[in-house]
Amino acid sequence: MYGTYLRRELAGRTKQTVIVAVGLAIAIALVIVVNALSAGVRDAQSQALSSVYGVGTDLTVTGAQTEPGQGGGARFDFGAGEGATSDGTTTLNQSRLLTERRRAPLDASTVSTVSGVDGVSAATGALALTNTTFSGQVPERRSQSGTDTGTGTAPGSGTGEPPAGGPTGDGGSAFGVDSFSVLGVDPSASVGPLSSVTVSAGRALAASDAGTHVAVVDATYAASASLSVGGTIDVGGTAMQIVGIVASTSADADTAANVYLPLAVAQALSGAGNVVSTVYVQAESADAIDAVQSKISAALPDATVSSQAQLASSVSGSLSSASSLISNLGTWLSVVVLLVALALAVLFTISGVARRTREFGTLKAIGWSNGRIVRQVAGESLVQGLIGGAVGLVLGLGGILLVNVIAPTVSVGAATAGPGGQGGQGGRGGGFGQAAAQATDIVLHAPLTPVVIVAAVGIAVLGGVLAGAFGGWRAARLSPAAALRSVA
Repeated sequence: MYGTYLRRELAGRTKQTVIVAVGLAIAIALVIVVNALSAGVRDAQSQALSSVYGVGTDLTVTGAQTEPGQGGGARFDFGAGEGATSDGTTTLNQSRLLTERRRAPLDASTVSTVSGVDGVSAATGALALTNTTFSGQVPERRSQSGTDTGTGTAPGSGTGEPPAGGPTGDGGSAFGVDSFSVLGVDPSASVGPLSSVTVSAGRALAASDAGTHVAVVDATYAASASLSVGGTIDVGGTAMQIVGIVASTSADADTAANVYLPLAVAQALSGAGNVVSTVYVQAESADAIDAVQSKISAALPDATVSSQAQLASSVSGSLSSASSLISNLGTWLSVVVLLVALALAVLFTISGVARRTREFGTLKAIGWSNGRIVRQVAGESLVQGLIGGAVGLVLGLGGILLVNVIAPTVSVGAATAGPGGQGGQGGRGGGFGQAAAQATDIVLHAPLTPVVIVAAVGIAVLGGVLAGAFGGWRAARLSPAAALRSVA
C-alpha cells in the first residue's frame, strides 16, 4: 500500500520531482568535481615536491643567504698555447664545475650534527653544482711586433642559459656557453633526491661507488644530450662513466638534477672542499617535524631549516592559481548551489503539501494518522533526493572523466623561489627553494575517491530528509477540522 501510493504520487507530480532532482543533481555534481579537482591539485603538489626532495624527506637545511652580487659570473682563463690552432683560428674548450652562489655552503660535519638531533631518523648531505662549458673559436691576434698572442679571458654567464653564439668583436670570434646541473650525493643514503627515482637503464649509485668517477643521468637530459649507459659525460673536465639512467617516479616530473655524482667526487672536482649545500632530513614521525625543525634551528642558528609545508605555501605558478581557484571560488560556488538546491527542495515540498490539503483531509477522514501522513511526505522527498543524487553522481563522474581526458597541465614553481633560495646556477638540485625556482609542468588528474561517492549519497539523503521534515511538519499542522472542511 505504502509503495503503491508513493509511486503514484511521484508520477503525478513529475514537474516537482524533476525540479527538485535536477537542483540536487547539479549541486552534487559540483561537489564531486570540486573535491576531485582539489585532490588532484594536492596530488600534483605532492608529486612535484617528492620528485625534488626524495621520499621521506621532511626537512632541509641550507646555508645562510649570501649578499647579492657576490661571486660574479663564471670566467674562463686561457693561457698561451691552449686550444687547437688551425688556419689562424684557435678552437678553445673548457669546463668548470661551479658551486651555488646564492647560499653559503655548509661544512660536511653539519650532517653529523643534524643526525644527532633528537627525533631525526636519517640525514644526508648533497652538493648542488653547475657544470658550465665554454667553447668557441678565436682568431689569433698579432701584436705590433708581429708575434702571436694566445692568452685571453672569456666570460661566461654561469646561469645555465647559453648566450647567442656568433661573431663577437674584431676578427669574427664566436663562442657559446652550455651548462647542466650536477648533484653530488651520498651513494649509500636512504633519503634525499635519489630515493624518489626509478632506474630506467643500468643501475643506481651504490655505496661501493663512493670516490669513483661514475655518474647517473636524468632520463630527460640523457635523451636530449644523446647519452646512454656505458658512455661517458664530461663533468668539470673529467670523464665520468655513465652507469645508470634514472627518471622521476612521477611520469610528469623531472628529477632534481641532470647528473648525479658520488658526493666525494663532486667535492673534489669542484674544489669546494668537504662541504655540502643541502642536508636532507627525515623525522622519526610526521608529528615530530615541527619539534625537530626547532631543535635543528637551535643547533645551527646560522642555517636555514625549511619544511615541505613551508615550500608548499610558497609554490608559485598556475598550480597555486588552480589551488586558490578551487579552494575559494569552486568551494563557495558548490556551497551556494547546494544551499539553493536544498532550499528549493524544501520550498517545493512545503508548497506541494499546501496544495494537497484536500488529499490529506481525505486521508485523515478515512483514518490515516498524522504520523502516517508525515512518513508518506518524507518518503516522497527522500526518493526525490535519491533520484537527484543518482543523476548528480552520473554528472559528477562525467565531469571527472572529462577532466582526465582533457588532462590539463599545471606549472609548478614558475616564478617564486621558496625559503631555501634558488639552487645551483642550473636552478636544480638544492633545498626546498630550488624546486620553486624550477618550472615543471604536471598533468592534472582528478581522482575519484570513496569519500566523494559517500558525500554525494549523503547530500542526496540530507536533501530528502530536510525537505521531508519540513513538508511533514507542514502536513502535521493541518487540523482535523480543516481537513474535513477541505473534503466537504
